[in-house]
Amino acid sequence: MTGVITASAPSCIAPFTGLSPRCFAKLVTALRSEGADEGRRGRPWRPPLENRVLLVTTYWRTNLTLRQLAPLLGISKSAADRVIRHLGPLLALRPRKRFRKDTVLIVDGTLVPVRDHTVAEQSKNYRYSTNHQVVIDADTRLVMVVGRPLPGNRNVCKAWELSGAKAAVGRTTVVADGGYRGTGLVIPHRRERGQYELPAWKEEHNASHRQVRARVEHAFARMKAWKILRDCRLKGDGVHHAMSGIARLHNLVLSG
Repeated sequence: MTGVITASAPSCIAPFTGLSPRCFAKLVTALRSEGADEGRRGRPWRPPLENRVLLVTTYWRTNLTLRQLAPLLGISKSAADRVIRHLGPLLALRPRKRFRKDTVLIVDGTLVPVRDHTVAEQSKNYRYSTNHQVVIDADTRLVMVVGRPLPGNRNVCKAWELSGAKAAVGRTTVVADGGYRGTGLVIPHRRERGQYELPAWKEEHNASHRQVRARVEHAFARMKAWKILRDCRLKGDGVHHAMSGIARLHNLVLSG
């Protein structure tokens, strides 16, 4: 069966993956250098690595079902499922282990609706969701860390620690919103009991804080252009692999 889209046609890449042909080529080259195309036991993959990467990124970008997606690349539904389960984890963002002393990071949590109720709980959006702690660099706006997903009803202070994001950033300065009280992060000033308004200098600090913190919200908006983060049908660790992989794609697009 002949596929409708292929990585050998540059015109297919941007509409289906959200990546420019140049960024897509860089991604494939990086994966090949990381050993994603090495031989494995059993029958070798029929589609080349480029088409397998196209399959996974198209799945994340469009959130088509496998029955809809597989014929586009000329493979069976079961083969498409195997490719996604094998290649998805290999696309995951690798968190940075060290940061410069002057680095400022921003953290916030986002909810991803997930159909697998074993990893999700009903949250404030009234849907079964997972909570993902995402840390970006305030200067470059690149995603640095994606924490392990937790049930969507988990408090953000607990999620910050339990997701592994806190351990990943170490003692680096981290900016957060007011929900992270008691975590030692840089949060906005709050009125004390009986205080009707903040001093002018604190209001100025809060305004500056909001402008910086908005960058992580912009990152979420860009990442959720990959529609799988709006309604994830993957089970188990699938949502974590998708979130981490999309963080890597986001960085690739941002850095060009």
